[in-house]
Amino acid sequence: MLHRRIYQFLIIYAIGLGLLLALKYGLNLSDYVIPSPDEIVRTFRSFGGPYFLAVFNTLAVAILGHVLAICLATLVAVIGRLTAWIGSFIRTAAYNIQAYPIVAVAPIIFILLGDGLQSRLLIAAMICYFPLLLSFIGVFSEPIREIEHFYESTGRMTWRLQVKIRAFENIQKLTTVIVGSATMAMVGTIVAEFIAATAGIGYSIRIALYQSDLAKILVALFLIGVGTSLYLVGLEWVGNALQKRLKNV
Repeated sequence: MLHRRIYQFLIIYAIGLGLLLALKYGLNLSDYVIPSPDEIVRTFRSFGGPYFLAVFNTLAVAILGHVLAICLATLVAVIGRLTAWIGSFIRTAAYNIQAYPIVAVAPIIFILLGDGLQSRLLIAAMICYFPLLLSFIGVFSEPIREIEHFYESTGRMTWRLQVKIRAFENIQKLTTVIVGSATMAMVGTIVAEFIAATAGIGYSIRIALYQSDLAKILVALFLIGVGTSLYLVGLEWVGNALQKRLKNV
């Protein structure tokens, strides 16, 4: 799984880089506009180490934000399953909040919390919270009638058991949503760093943009892709292991 995910990313990155270089040589653009392959390799050798540490910093914040969003979405979805009105109200509130682009809300967050870890963590969680919440509400609000009827008829049904039944029956869907939202957490963290933070790969990309150094940006994008691929592989492995364990229970 790891090799397949990395290979897929490398193929996509190579295609994108190839198209960029084809544009460079096709239009006879200077190295200042689009760097040559030699310049990209030299930049990778010079900045690969620092950028790797920056990606690790960003990935750590993205993972924390992702976990925070999962916990919050689970809590709100469990509460939202109590009545149809509460669930409808939560969905409406989520839609309205999501309507505001993060670049419009981020300055307020940075003004209130500063440009440190808290702001990056909150923005990362906000970006991936919405799809998680909607999917979790759908899962926890949909009855599994055959199973739930048995426990209700025997008087053993509790809200905790109901949540466990619905989560177990939809474990594949939950895993897919969680893995898919992981990339959004990474995007949210990078956006936060790009706007106003002083650490992480988003901050490094912002500096490279100010310097008009496309080679640094290409190196950063390569390392971001590798880091994100590794995180997704880890999530898929955990999800598959959990599914196998639950099936054997």
